[in-house]
Amino acid sequence: MRKADRVYLTWSVPTLTTDRQAVRYLGATRICRTLETVMTQCGNPVGESPAPPIPPRAADKKKPSSTTQILQASYTDTLSPQLQQQNPTAMLTYAVEVLNSSNRGAGLSNQAKVAAAPTLPPPEGFTAKLTGEGVVLSWKGTADSHQIPGLSHRYRVYRREVGSTNEALVAELPLQNESEMRLVDHGFEWEKTYDYRATVLTSVLEPGKPEVQVEGDDTPVIRVFAHDIFPPAVPSGLEAVFSGAGQQLFVDLIWAPDTDADLAGYNIYRHEEGGKAVKINSDLVKTPAYRDARVAQGKKYFYSVSAIDLRGNESARSEETSETVP
Repeated sequence: MRKADRVYLTWSVPTLTTDRQAVRYLGATRICRTLETVMTQCGNPVGESPAPPIPPRAADKKKPSSTTQILQASYTDTLSPQLQQQNPTAMLTYAVEVLNSSNRGAGLSNQAKVAAAPTLPPPEGFTAKLTGEGVVLSWKGTADSHQIPGLSHRYRVYRREVGSTNEALVAELPLQNESEMRLVDHGFEWEKTYDYRATVLTSVLEPGKPEVQVEGDDTPVIRVFAHDIFPPAVPSGLEAVFSGAGQQLFVDLIWAPDTDADLAGYNIYRHEEGGKAVKINSDLVKTPAYRDARVAQGKKYFYSVSAIDLRGNESARSEETSETVP
């Protein structure tokens, strides 16, 4: 795996010799790298990993046991700027070679490939701010001044819930020379905590070959607690119409539906001339309509409506409308 100028290599420590006997001694491990498509020999190793410990079972017995412990070894290879700039669309081939007590190698491991393409530094001024609209992510834009044939660059933004190992890609945006890049994340859940980070992705695009991607370094992580203190939008378009047949008198209210995703319902407020508005519904009203049947002849009523979300945040009340019961 590669990240910025670092290539992270891991491998399993061998437990058998080429004669299928349990390993009694392990020397250092050579780190081999080439620009050739296929590596035939290690040549001049780019690094060396110290001799790993021998798995306990392998050290105690001539033949390996089915319970032999598998150990992992690792090495980080740092690519020079010159190597990246001089080979922007090339692929690097890696292998490792473990030495024995005679300082001889038993042969190359399987081979892995990574792109040699140069990467760009992370976006500057990365911020994440919680708003009623969502989590607003912003950073300083950068022009794609590192244009190299066969390479393209774009921003990547990630989100990870704290305590989880799963990371979600929020968005990818092209590099732009803007004073502020901005996007809004709607994919989170309220009342959870998230870490956000951004990076610049380098893509190697050559005709007839699959796209190869390499990410640069990350911005510092920004932690956001998505605590919902934001009320829904204020209802609009409220209308009141008197209706009555015989002894039954009522005023029908209608208004434009609120489009907030976490809308729970509405509250209805009423007052008479010079009086104080009082909520007249006992339960939340689920639809943008309400019938007020507690009205009296000869009175004028003033109505307003508020919206409530799933966490109890209440919007301001709408503009009032009025109706007279004749």
